Amino acid sequence: MNTQGERMRSTHPLLERLGIEIPIIQAPMAGVSTPELAAAVSNAGALGSIAIGAGTLNQARYALNKTRALTTRPFNVNLFCHAPPQPDTQRAQAWLAHLSPLFEAAAAPTPATLEEIYRSFVGDSDTLALLLEQRPAVVSFHFGLPPAEHIDALRRAGMYTLATATSVEEAAAIEQAGVDAVVAQGIEAGGHRGIFDPSAHDEQLSTAALVSKLAKQCSLPIIAAGGIMDGQGVARMLELGASAAQLGTAFVLCPESSAAPAYRANLKSEQAGDTCLTASFSGRPARGIVNDFIRFCETPGSPEVPDYPLAYDAAKQLHAAASAQGNHAFAAHWAGQGATLARELPAAELVALLADELRKYNE
Repeated sequence: MNTQGERMRSTHPLLERLGIEIPIIQAPMAGVSTPELAAAVSNAGALGSIAIGAGTLNQARYALNKTRALTTRPFNVNLFCHAPPQPDTQRAQAWLAHLSPLFEAAAAPTPATLEEIYRSFVGDSDTLALLLEQRPAVVSFHFGLPPAEHIDALRRAGMYTLATATSVEEAAAIEQAGVDAVVAQGIEAGGHRGIFDPSAHDEQLSTAALVSKLAKQCSLPIIAAGGIMDGQGVARMLELGASAAQLGTAFVLCPESSAAPAYRANLKSEQAGDTCLTASFSGRPARGIVNDFIRFCETPGSPEVPDYPLAYDAAKQLHAAASAQGNHAFAAHWAGQGATLARELPAAELVALLADELRKYNE
């Protein structure tokens, strides 16, 4: 492992900068990643990640402290940088009326309003202060970019920054903003698509196509993300010009993740082979395993989904009510197009297996 790690470091300077031996990043996955998962991945020589955009400031502090207590290795802290939702009472009420039969079936009242349940890092001075205090090794941005002064402050404090791009244009904006590296997210990726403006045209490039384009047009290190489930997949992305690969769905079945039993069972079933991109859950496009909620909400003639994260408020309340009755058909089980290849292993064993597969591919 040490010899392999040294060879990887000499081939990919990004690894040396990140302080890792294996060119793999565990995707942040809000709601699934945990300090235990991130620490296990980092301790195994890759880069673990936690997501703090879906919690309170106190929860973010706890996650940072807990991760640091479990590992002395570098880890990544992910932030949401979405534009604030536009208030539209008529749109919200139409959506809630559309969902009312589902709430009724779950024996729960339909919410009267929708709340902005997730804060954006854009303009969030409190979270910025927390990061400057804690100084994690890596900070990453999803859904866009924070203000330039946020990026500058983080980098001056020694933090390495990453940002997700789904297109050449977004990667150019990331490079111009002074971010250190770009996460090239292909259409195969599970979970939320990192597109800056969900109302804009989306070319829906595959991971391979996006990495290939960025390798020719972007001077930043490239981290491939989307549909990568094994060491061979990592190797192919490195051949296309990526410096590392980010894997999310591959880590969901690890015992250290917080994936619920129903989520794990679904990911291990034949259903995992049927995923789609939908904005119905949250108001932003995200790839998950097709279920009754998606089928209902994607019915032709359905009203327009409220902005992110307002729509997520309704979906989460519905899931909570339905799951209390043992019905998990309304849960967001995020998964990429390679979901059927997921392996149920402790995180450290999975990282070692991925590294071994990568080594054998390169022999």
